[in-house]
Amino acid sequence: MNRKDFPCLDVKVHNKPLVYFDNAATAQRPQSVIDAINHYYNKTNANVHRGVHTLSGDATDLFEAARESMATLLNSPSEKNLIFTRGCTESVNLVAQTFARSRISKGDELIVSEMEHHSNIVPWQLLCEQTGAILKVLPFNDNGELQIELLNDLITDKTKMMAVVHASNSLGTINPVKQIVKIAHARNVPVLVDGAQAMPHIKVDVQDLDCDFYTVSGHKMYGPTGIGMLYGKMEHLQAMPPYHGGGEMISHVTFEKTVYNAVPAKFEAGTPNIAGAIGLGAAADYILRHSIEHIHKADTELLNYATEKLLKVDGLRIIGTAKHKVSVISFTLKDVHPHDLGTILDHYGIAIRTGHHCTMPAIKHFNVPATARASFAFYNTKAEIDYFIESLDKAREMFL
Repeated sequence: MNRKDFPCLDVKVHNKPLVYFDNAATAQRPQSVIDAINHYYNKTNANVHRGVHTLSGDATDLFEAARESMATLLNSPSEKNLIFTRGCTESVNLVAQTFARSRISKGDELIVSEMEHHSNIVPWQLLCEQTGAILKVLPFNDNGELQIELLNDLITDKTKMMAVVHASNSLGTINPVKQIVKIAHARNVPVLVDGAQAMPHIKVDVQDLDCDFYTVSGHKMYGPTGIGMLYGKMEHLQAMPPYHGGGEMISHVTFEKTVYNAVPAKFEAGTPNIAGAIGLGAAADYILRHSIEHIHKADTELLNYATEKLLKVDGLRIIGTAKHKVSVISFTLKDVHPHDLGTILDHYGIAIRTGHHCTMPAIKHFNVPATARASFAFYNTKAEIDYFIESLDKAREMFL
């Protein structure tokens, strides 16, 4: 686990060393991930599955080895429970339009939380528009913690599905997913968990969580963009209809009838993002090699250090103060618009995110139009945080 593993961290911005605090938007990639992708294109570039020639076999082995690495990282009961997708967004849409749509009728209910990313809100809204179902919201308190005590009353006999984020990308909150799943399952409500922000920071065990579905975003966990995974319980995946039609997801085709392939191939129509999948496997191997426990410890130290420093900055308000957080801090600075702050900090070589972070309802809860967000990965340093605080003070002085 070494900062030098990440070559992009060596670049300069405005002739200053890059301080990359935008990890919640996308993390950097280690050299091992870049090398795995390059190796595929340089040495084993061929389509996967069905090919009888050597190169295709080699590419298929690498592709399926990536699935196995992800199964180990997630403690999936089998690699067959894992479907390659473009990321969490496609995974949520897949579940909404196959599993959920087959269960939902007019007047039925779906539950999401107030802190969801738009990609775990809009697909369910679309489903409600298509079916006449009702979307209900589990609120959070002013610390940014879900009001779990309200969940039992929110669930009714008409509740057919729940979707909840494991860790908030804007508030940093780590939700008690295992408890939420237990409450929902007691009422026969299946649960999808959005794992985009959890995977890079905390240990995820899908069997222990007992969730019905779990979504993974590759680029958040040091892998490539445009690749992710959906974990699903096998009984659900086998019962669900296909999401896309095409090659690979079929077993036999005639003009009269098509027989679908077995899971997971049933949900992986067409030529997949082979290089992306191999890169995702390399990212999983990197995390496994260096231990998610060690990564979480390093992230938490940075979070605690930065929080302590930021609380001493005049006029700064932290948005989201849950007891359990991943290394994400959203904040406002008095009399300075977040977009202006982000532009100024960029001139110091500091990359942060500004805006609503695709969580408009969550940001609206705090009656602010936008926030600035600093998000840390284990390769960041306390020295970078000190420089960030100094640059914040300089930015604030410009508006006095």
